[in-house]
Amino acid sequence: MLKAILVAILCLHAGGAGAQSGLSEQERRWLRAGAEVLDYARAAKLPLDIIVQPQAAPGAVPLALGFSAGRCKLVLTLRGNPQAEDILAPLPPAGRALMIEAMTAHELGHCWRYVHGDWHALPAGFVEAGAAPAAGRALSDDARTQRDTRREEAYADLLALAWVRLRHPAQYAQVYDWLGRVRGAGPLAGASHDTRAWLSLVKDGIGFGPGATPFDQAGALWRRGLIWDK
Repeated sequence: MLKAILVAILCLHAGGAGAQSGLSEQERRWLRAGAEVLDYARAAKLPLDIIVQPQAAPGAVPLALGFSAGRCKLVLTLRGNPQAEDILAPLPPAGRALMIEAMTAHELGHCWRYVHGDWHALPAGFVEAGAAPAAGRALSDDARTQRDTRREEAYADLLALAWVRLRHPAQYAQVYDWLGRVRGAGPLAGASHDTRAWLSLVKDGIGFGPGATPFDQAGALWRRGLIWDK
């Protein structure tokens, strides 16, 4: 849950000058970059609040999602946080807003799963591989936690890519390559953010089906990836 003092809880539409008063230029830039995603969330009637943290937090995740009282909390932690720029540093300045938009869409995927009661849940009718008694020793608590987190990260990654494919198809390869580098730089295979098995399904974007929404498109591929995830 969110324990920090909050500098602002903004309405979903991040474009209003009143809503952005007291924010830094960097915070306004990130909110502008994600505005199209936030407008989509509002149209989808997702219960999403935007929170900007005022204190310096070096090393914190610049953009994250929390949950409280049935609502999603999109939290920006940018002040005094070099990671907010480090994650974008390898990109040309012209491409950074698009990556922030993709990161915002990623967090929207988490919100969708949470609001619809699917958090850490498998699709209806899906049988976990190795669920039978003869499968051997059960997963440790730590391994199960990493697996559950990895699956949620995979859905959110797919949602971000489905969004980019829909809204910015000419830049899909750029976003895909950037996300692949971020995931490839992580810990060993099977860690909580190792979503490469799912990313391999959408390298060229063709793997996304004709779902009515990016959530539907991400969900279909997410279910496919579960077959290989243990």
